[in-house]
Amino acid sequence: MNEFAATVRAPEYPPYLKHKVIFETFEKLKPGEAMLLINDHNPIPLRYQFESIIRGNSLGNISKKDPTYSR
Repeated sequence: MNEFAATVRAPEYPPYLKHKVIFETFEKLKPGEAMLLINDHNPIPLRYQFESIIRGNSLGNISKKDPTYSR
């Protein structure tokens, strides 16, 4: 079983759609589900945007890096 209910590969979207797709995917998650965000840069500003909207929910570790993407 996959540990993530959804995966968003942000580099596959044009800049004007990235945040829209990320937030729409997040909003579709059921309680207890997680999504994997694969990005080509450090998503710290996105983390702050999430934290301002969804207080009290865990955002997990969004700063793990691999040679190709931030995860």
